[in-house]
Amino acid sequence: MTALAGATPDALWATSLRRWNTVCWLLFAVMAVGLVAIDRPGGSKYVALVLLGGVVLSYAVLDRFPANPVVRPHVYLSVLVIALGGLAYLRGNYAALFMVTLPHYWMFGRTPKASMVFLGLATAATLAATVLRQDGWTVEFFTETLVSTVLVVAVGALIGLWAHSVVGQSAERARLITELEATQAELSEAHTRQGAADERERMAREIHDTLAQGFASIIVLAEAARAGLGSDPARSAQQLRSIESTARENLAEARELVGSPQRPGQAAAGSVAQTLRRTLDRFAEDTGLTVDADLADLECDQQTRIALLRCTQESLANVRKHARASTVGVVLARQPYGVELEITDDGTGFVVESSSGFGLDGMRKRLAELGGRLTVTSSLGDGTRVLALIPQGVQS
Repeated sequence: MTALAGATPDALWATSLRRWNTVCWLLFAVMAVGLVAIDRPGGSKYVALVLLGGVVLSYAVLDRFPANPVVRPHVYLSVLVIALGGLAYLRGNYAALFMVTLPHYWMFGRTPKASMVFLGLATAATLAATVLRQDGWTVEFFTETLVSTVLVVAVGALIGLWAHSVVGQSAERARLITELEATQAELSEAHTRQGAADERERMAREIHDTLAQGFASIIVLAEAARAGLGSDPARSAQQLRSIESTARENLAEARELVGSPQRPGQAAAGSVAQTLRRTLDRFAEDTGLTVDADLADLECDQQTRIALLRCTQESLANVRKHARASTVGVVLARQPYGVELEITDDGTGFVVESSSGFGLDGMRKRLAELGGRLTVTSSLGDGTRVLALIPQGVQS
């Protein structure tokens, strides 16, 4: 059925309109039976049947085939106006048809303005036909017909305007709900994409800080071992053992990344000082560099331990690959504002502002996740100082 005033009705309105539709068909049937069986024969009887038949046929076509190109909603309302005027002129029993078809002006008018226009035309047609049938402006017309018709039309208009407002609000509410659901779906998709991007970035950082650094160490150790096979077999043998140890550690890291994606790269058991000491000893053994370490025996949570370890590993990897240093200094201390890790070297240094790479950015992001920060100080020929700070609040 055509929607009320052009808006899509909800389930309540659809049910109400279907019931009213049934009442209309019952009324049409009763009026047709009355005209055929009760009304006296004559030309007016057949004219009334034709008028009623036109309304019934137009309504049936529009109800069954709402998209048909001939009987459009305004065509049906025009037929209804003509039929009501004709029935009012032929006899005085048009009131029931008028009242039952009042909702049709709002159902098929499409807009409140069009509905009011057709309702006004129907009112004017019935009143004018009644005046013609009664041969003028009689007292009966003013006291009965005019007053009752105006009251029925006024109530119908008020109910129609109210119904149009309610259905319009319902349609607007449905539109807003649809928009809200679409927005929520977009936000959910955006959160999913952002979560996937964050996870990829986190995994990339973990792989860089663990597997990539281990493979880099293996390459350097393999090159050194191959170069010293003839001149220093003992040193080469030590380097091969370091290669084996690094490869085993990388394998363990890979299994950890695959098996526990939410907690990769767990630091070894023990205090953070013990963990860093093992890393520094290994670095000194592999590179032959002097490592001066002052490591306070601190107790901190696992995330802080991993962050300090990864910053140390990344800094030592940079020293190995770029610094050409002879001495590395590492200081781990508890300060009033948090845990501080300082790594220095006496290498060639670099211009911090022009440097680019995943390692420093990864350290900054890792510390930022804990509320910390990374400060890198260096200049050409003066070595490098890396200072990592993690606030006191992250300690256990």
